[in-house]
Formats: sequence, structure tokens, C-alpha cells
Amino acid sequence: SALCLQWPYCRKRCSYCNFNTYVVPAVDEAAVRACLVREPHTLLRLSQVQSVTSVFFGGGTPSLASPHTIGVVLEAVAGAAHLPTGAEVTLEDNPSSASTLCLAGFRAAGVNRLSIGVQSLDDAELQLLGREHTAAEAQGAVEAAWRLFPGRTSIDLLFGLLGQSRGAWARGLEAALGLCDDHISLYQLTLERGMALAAQVWRGALPTPPQDLLADMYQTACAVLVAAGFRHYEVSNFARKGALSTHNLSYWRAEQYIGVGPGAHGRFVPRGEGGHSREARVQTLEPDAWMREVQSWGHGTRRRVALSLLEQLEEVLALGLRMDEGVTHERWGHFCPHLSLEAVFGAPGKAKDLQRQGWLVLDGSGLRCTSEGLALLDSLLPDLLCQLQ
Repeated sequence: SALCLQWPYCRKRCSYCNFNTYVVPAVDEAAVRACLVREPHTLLRLSQVQSVTSVFFGGGTPSLASPHTIGVVLEAVAGAAHLPTGAEVTLEDNPSSASTLCLAGFRAAGVNRLSIGVQSLDDAELQLLGREHTAAEAQGAVEAAWRLFPGRTSIDLLFGLLGQSRGAWARGLEAALGLCDDHISLYQLTLERGMALAAQVWRGALPTPPQDLLADMYQTACAVLVAAGFRHYEVSNFARKGALSTHNLSYWRAEQYIGVGPGAHGRFVPRGEGGHSREARVQTLEPDAWMREVQSWGHGTRRRVALSLLEQLEEVLALGLRMDEGVTHERWGHFCPHLSLEAVFGAPGKAKDLQRQGWLVLDGSGLRCTSEGLALLDSLLPDLLCQLQ
């Protein structure tokens, strides 16, 4: 199983954020650390997972935690299950939250990959997004990171910002290419309830970019990155020199993962309770309530739902088609050995139509989108899910 640990605290809330994050006057790091040690021990025992394939520290801003906390948690994980030498251990980092000395401390604690929330290399855009850092600080942070984590430093970029032009996006992309290591994640800004930025749009204070501009920005970025030697291995993710994120691949390949910390999500079979079906699990959102539950019961699972076979196959399909490799016959057969991909999507119906139109491929490797179909995945999925049902 992969393991995802959530550090829920931030120094400030960005204007585009609706994640489960908290800005508090002070964090009792020792108390949080104790719970981040106890909960994975409980859940690993519950799942009877013998080996942890990767670890991801997300948030919030986990780079606000001390290297000591990260090291203690990793030691606890390695004590509860096998953590192979060289297993990918990623930490999310904001450019303003960790000095070079601190990054070196994270590396000494066992982190071997960084994911840096650059978001933009334009100061006006960063201000709009409510980020703490400047473009110069982002550049300095990335340069420091790839000296410490060469080939294992990823940067996040946002596009489709309010008021962003094609030219501004092209310049930002060019700047990012000159700065980045071997992994880039691109995310389109989406406006959702709870965001300060969304409230400004709904009041009419800011305009939203047209859909054709968003599509053009995405296609331009894909072409530029592929030309620069990056593999477009997932809808939003690009890697070169084999620097794919093994942790994120575990999500998209519908492998087991255990979520630890406030608001964390998980998918695993609770074999320690005699369970045989995969469950979707969500941990308690609010950090203080989560800590009380972990202290009382060993874990803070607030909701658990047994997933039906259909629900599991829907996840396999929706997540797998995000990747350039698609859904392989082997992966599908792991969940559904009695009904092949060919039996479901090779029969006359919408899937066949999408194959004829050049959006989808079904062959000896499995089911996958073409490069053109990948950009339209959200509009293709409803028909495919309907045919699956």
C-alpha cells in the first residue's frame, strides 16, 4: 500500500484554496507528531499491509513541520511495515516555508523527492493567488531543491488564471522550462465554493477565461513540454528521464493506499477485521477533533464505505484513463477476472463509437485515450461509465 500523511496547517489560506487546511496561532507539533505516529500504526495493522510502497506528505503545508517530525513519522512507518530502501518519499513544499538548511534536514530525515507549489513565476499572478512567495523566491527555492534532490524535484503550475492571456501563459511556461527539474504538474484553476477568488468572480469583480482559451493553454503546454522531452504520462503530469511519481501512479492504478491525518482519504481492505471488500475511508476533518479520536481509539476514521464491484471498476476506469498507459488488461482482471475489457468496451455501443472517432483505443495492451481523447476525458467518461453499468 501507498501511504499519504496530511499536515493540515498553513501560514495563510491562498485565494484559490478550498482544501482542508487551517491557519492557527500556534501548532502543538509534539501532539500532532504523536498522532501521525499512532494512526498509521493502527491502520497498517488494520489493513495487514506488509509493505509500504511509497510515502507522501501532503497538506496543508507539510514543509512547516520540522525535519525531526518527518523523521520520527518515517521511523514509525518503517517499524510498522516494511519500507523498502529507496521507496519514494515525497514532501510538498511551498517556496516560502523551507530554507535550504531545512530542506537538507528533510533529506536527512528520509525524504527523497520534493513537490514544490510554485503555481506561477509572475509576481502579479502570485499576488492574485494569495501566495506568500515572489517569483524570485520561487526560483531560488527550486534551484536549492534540485541541488539537494536532483532528478526528484517536481513543480506545480496553475493556468487559466483570471485575466491571464495566452502570451502570459506562454512566457510563464518558458520560464518554468528554464527552471524545472524532470517533473511538472499543470493544473487548471477551478473555482469552487469556499474560495476567496470564487467569491470575487461571483460578485462580478473578476472575469473568468473562456473555454476555448483554457483548451488552447492546455494544448500549448502539452506540445511545448513534449517537445522538451517530457512524457505526458497523466492528464496533468509530465516527466522526463523516467521521473514519474510512483506514489501518484498508485492512485491512478487503483492500488491500495492508506490516508493518515485530518481529512485524509484511503482505499484499502480491512483484513485485520476479517474484511474482504475494499473500503473508501475518510479521516476526521478538524485537526483537534482528529487528534482526540486518535488518542482515544488509535485512528480518526470518520467515514468508511464498502465499495461494490461496480464502484471499484468505475474508479479503475476513471483513474486509469487519466494515464497514457490507460487501463491494462492485467489491472482490469485483478478487479474483474470474469468480465474482460473487450467484453465490456469492445461490444457495440458508445465505446466503439469513441474508438471510431479517434478518441479511444482498445487493443492488446488495454483501454486508453488517444492524445486527443485525453484532453476530452471529462466529456468521454459519462458514456463509458454508462456502458460499464
